[in-house]
Amino acid sequence: MVNIKVGIIGGTGLEDPQILTDKVEKNVTTAYGSPSSSLTVGQINNVDVVLLSRHGKCHEIGPSDINYRANILALKDEGCTHILTTNACGSLKEEYHVGDLVVLDQFINQTYKRESSFYSGLTRADSRFEGVNHIPMGDPFCEETSNIVIDAMKKTSYRHHEHGTIVVIEGPRFSTRAESRMFGLLGGDVIGMTTSPEVCLAKELGISYASIATVTDYDSWKDGEHVTVEKVFQVIKENSLKATKVLLFTIEMMGQKDWSSLIESNKKVADSAAC
Repeated sequence: MVNIKVGIIGGTGLEDPQILTDKVEKNVTTAYGSPSSSLTVGQINNVDVVLLSRHGKCHEIGPSDINYRANILALKDEGCTHILTTNACGSLKEEYHVGDLVVLDQFINQTYKRESSFYSGLTRADSRFEGVNHIPMGDPFCEETSNIVIDAMKKTSYRHHEHGTIVVIEGPRFSTRAESRMFGLLGGDVIGMTTSPEVCLAKELGISYASIATVTDYDSWKDGEHVTVEKVFQVIKENSLKATKVLLFTIEMMGQKDWSSLIESNKKVADSAAC
């Protein structure tokens, strides 16, 4: 069996590294600059893990100012074969309730400021990323890893959804009511600000990526509801406890699986996409 290493990108409310044992802080840099935070390297259930705070240790980095390329490359350089993420998000549909957990399987990108590829034309900060990369994105999230997340959710009593399409907006502002209703009509189930380009960059590097979205609000579409920072942060703490429990179960089960074939397949896809 191939040894795996799991990168955990913690969203809002999951910046605390206490879930790790034998942890060590590492300050790293990459060809694309510094990641959002130092890396906390350790273990969960005897599986090697690397924790990265997406918004910084004190939530000081906005969604469009995150150095996504540095974050994903730092985890790759640390040897991560998988990435698990948590994302606070808003619901775009009645059946996705506040407090629910969602396993994402599709995204709709509505951002416009972010670098979404390591292969960015004339800006070649690393010789590994020469040329152009046409990475397949029909199924952006890793199905095998997501299925384990679903099995982990079933071990709990938490309301959850096994499928979900997230609309990714630029932020940091929340949606207007008209936008929120439009995003629901486009096919979005939930809405957030960070999944893209994270998942795209992970795919370019051959890393399996799965995400647990935690519903904190109803965005702006629902009559009588209007998302605010105060309301969101009231729910985040409880949701973070749920997400952490699911992560612990997930990583334990991941450590029992042989990932050799998937890791090789991911590498072939990534290598064949680069021109």
